[in-house]
Amino acid sequence: MAEFTTAVFQNEFLPDGGTDVNAIVTISCTGAGTAGQSGSGDAGEIIIVDTSGSMGPATMAAAKDAAQAALAEIVDGTWFAVIAGADRAMLAYPPVTSGPALVQMNAQTRQEASAAIGRFVGSGGTAISTWLDLAGQIFASVPQVTQRHALLLTDGENRERPGRLDEAINRATGYFQCDCRGAGTDWQVAEIRRIAQALLGTVDIIPRPDQMRAQFQEIMRASMARGVADAKLRIWTPQGAQVLFVRQVAPTLEDLTDRGTAVNPLTRDYPTGAWADESRDYHVAVRVAAKAIGQEQLAARVQLALGENAVTQGLIKATWSNNSELTTRIDQQVAHYTGQTELAAMIQEGLAAKAAGDEATATTKLGRAVQLAAETGNDEATSKLRKVVDVENEADGTVRLKRAVDKADEMALDTASTKTTRVRKDPTGS
Repeated sequence: MAEFTTAVFQNEFLPDGGTDVNAIVTISCTGAGTAGQSGSGDAGEIIIVDTSGSMGPATMAAAKDAAQAALAEIVDGTWFAVIAGADRAMLAYPPVTSGPALVQMNAQTRQEASAAIGRFVGSGGTAISTWLDLAGQIFASVPQVTQRHALLLTDGENRERPGRLDEAINRATGYFQCDCRGAGTDWQVAEIRRIAQALLGTVDIIPRPDQMRAQFQEIMRASMARGVADAKLRIWTPQGAQVLFVRQVAPTLEDLTDRGTAVNPLTRDYPTGAWADESRDYHVAVRVAAKAIGQEQLAARVQLALGENAVTQGLIKATWSNNSELTTRIDQQVAHYTGQTELAAMIQEGLAAKAAGDEATATTKLGRAVQLAAETGNDEATSKLRKVVDVENEADGTVRLKRAVDKADEMALDTASTKTTRVRKDPTGS
């Protein structure tokens, strides 16, 4: 049975008149087990492969091989289906036209699905909204499937009227999770990131066809290891308090602030999706009414809830003090993740400015990104930034844009911008 623990990292001391409390809440899970085997419902997997005409022979061959390799990672008994996506979505497997559109994995269905994937041929355009909508319909056809995950691969830009993809994303949000991968460099990072972030998944580039198989296997293994089907981050705040923001800050950045749903007037639930054996960090900021020097207050209670039951909790506190040595200290965790959040913004904004031809803004923002990556110890970001800019002074963020940059390197920097690094922790309370 899964076990959860919580640790809180904060400076609880506020100066006279202080109102804003920041904390990093780390939630860890052990004993998660295997997807669909916790007794809370079955697990379902859908593999969605771009079969549009833009998929060249090498990419299509790699996609077939990768999808077949992903099938091998799906645990027997798991419900699954395969979608071929072009300007419309087609249920490639199982071969049904009505009734349940998922089948359970076993040796025979794995072989049949693999054969269906082997028959994929690239043709048509790209309409990703239809892929997401069909996935939702397929999951809905088997009500006992309560843990729903999709793996989506595309190699091109979505070709639909403005707004249609966002409408489909909205329909899928909260219903299934989706990890997204882009093959090559003809797809739009921002577009696919919107899908992944809304559907609590990941996004990354697969620059070369020979890298596809390993990524698909890794994604499916990770999904199969999520034995906790769904959990909510439940935050209580006292009367009159305001939640300023709620962000997952590790292992990736995800802003959950606008995704809270009311449990009661003082409590909101924020989605976290399925869990494996892992730790996640959340940055919670709360504004409370200022109190007199020496007074203490519980600023927030942060729980992880499975259904209606809270399985772990941490307390965020506020204490008003006139000791400046206490009130001016910034918690190491809060400072670190504040920097990581700014780093992601600087990378994305800098690349957008570069694409728009605004080299001055791009240089400034990517220079700040280099500085932040060094300060927060994000070696992956530093390495990827150095493929896009020439660094003259890392400490003060002085850089020059490289004249010739491989598009894949820019896209790799963009997709990795929301991946964060951790620092060693010394909890101040829990």
